[in-house]
Amino acid sequence: MTSPRTAAGPAAGRAAPVVLRNVRLGSGGPLAHLVVEDGRIAAVVPGGESAGSGEGVDAEGRTVLPGLVDAHVHMVQWASARRRVDLSAAASAAAASRVMAEAARGTRLPAGEPLIGFGFRDGLWPDRPEPGLLAWSDAAGRPVALVSNDLHTAWLNRPALHRLGVADHPSGVLREAECLDAVARLGAADPATVDRWVADAARAAAARGVVGLIDFEYADNLADWGRRAAHAPLDLRVTCAVYPAHLDDAVARGLRTGDVLPDTGGTVRVGPLKLFVDGSLNTRTALCNEPYPGMPAGGQEYGLLQTEPAELERLMAYAARHGIHSAVHAIGDRANTIALDAFERTGCPGRIEHAQLIDRSDLPRFARPGLVLGIQPAHAADDRDIADHHWAGRTDRSFAYAELARAGARLEIGSDAPVAPLDPWVGIAAAVHRTGADGRPGWHPEQALVLPDALAAAAAGRAGLRVGDRADLVVTDGDPAHTTPRGLAAMGVFCTVLGGRFTHRADWG
Repeated sequence: MTSPRTAAGPAAGRAAPVVLRNVRLGSGGPLAHLVVEDGRIAAVVPGGESAGSGEGVDAEGRTVLPGLVDAHVHMVQWASARRRVDLSAAASAAAASRVMAEAARGTRLPAGEPLIGFGFRDGLWPDRPEPGLLAWSDAAGRPVALVSNDLHTAWLNRPALHRLGVADHPSGVLREAECLDAVARLGAADPATVDRWVADAARAAAARGVVGLIDFEYADNLADWGRRAAHAPLDLRVTCAVYPAHLDDAVARGLRTGDVLPDTGGTVRVGPLKLFVDGSLNTRTALCNEPYPGMPAGGQEYGLLQTEPAELERLMAYAARHGIHSAVHAIGDRANTIALDAFERTGCPGRIEHAQLIDRSDLPRFARPGLVLGIQPAHAADDRDIADHHWAGRTDRSFAYAELARAGARLEIGSDAPVAPLDPWVGIAAAVHRTGADGRPGWHPEQALVLPDALAAAAAGRAGLRVGDRADLVVTDGDPAHTTPRGLAAMGVFCTVLGGRFTHRADWG
């Protein structure tokens, strides 16, 4: 991974080094000592030689890898979801209502504070959400909201709708933009409380080897993360997505994608403009070339186009003129074609988020220079049954990571937390083995990534460690190449290092 006994310049005037002793340089790599100074890898010393003094730890042969970066997170929603009612096991709308009713009986929330459930998947439910199923909650006056696992659907009782200023609604079910807005408003807490939740979630992420993330929270992320970084050093590097409502402000401030926000210790950067072409698979709003089974004709049987191509291209071009890249949400095959067309016509760099179903004729276009695909392999395991039903006959080209990699696409792995846990090892294992926690045989294993590619995709493209690199590192308890699928998903983390600073240590202090 690097040549031994090389250094990154003179040591004069530098702080005492940090030394990771007896680490293996990558999966199956040689034993060495890694010396870190001024936040960068300063030297790699062969095992058996002296690495000098300094703070450090004996890793006893554990594996060191580039630190992991979750390329797609909704951080406030993830931090909040860790405190919400778990609806992931609800097999029907009626069952979800019963789970919420039981939670309401036992809650210690102050009267009037919203009770929010998260994680339902209604794509295969035998019934549908409707107001009568939440009638038990209306008389109490407490707002109740149930949020789908994909974040694209929210089911609200009447007090919740009234709090949002909606006097009447036929079903109480909000989708897409209305849903995102409703969840953000109902789940709002005072900034100090939210920041504590986020800091707690960030520490938990660091404990899984995460050194950075791209935050796609539906909020003014630059302002929020600037405030957090000013209050205390962050345990993660954060790239902040910009939504159209905040684009003009970013332009007026002269901010460009990749810029470091001042007074954040170098940990907060300007990210891309977030735009949507379509919705989601579970909600049947992902825009496809073929209709969804059972959907009535003449409506949205092909999914939902959220942004017209001309408007998409206008926004992307405007942002690009001011140095801001775009991140385009596209899940269905038709949506991905539209996104690729927009990148070609505007000529700007950026990202396509999700790319869950592709048209194979588009494969070469995903290798466009300057284009990154943000993928979420855990979704392939979680949504396999829904995909088999709603995308029947097409799943050989859904979550098609192997084909995309062979075509030359640059892949970056994220969780889409809270849609999946903010745990990169779950995504790495799903990418390599095409299976999830249920242990079922791999789904379309021909689309699996090889482990080195998956590890690089989970580390923002870093595939090795070199002298002079920023010391964002993870030391794992086991060798990722020599473990079971479940062992890979549950990989133990010995320590995490961010710019030479330990953000997580296991039981050694």
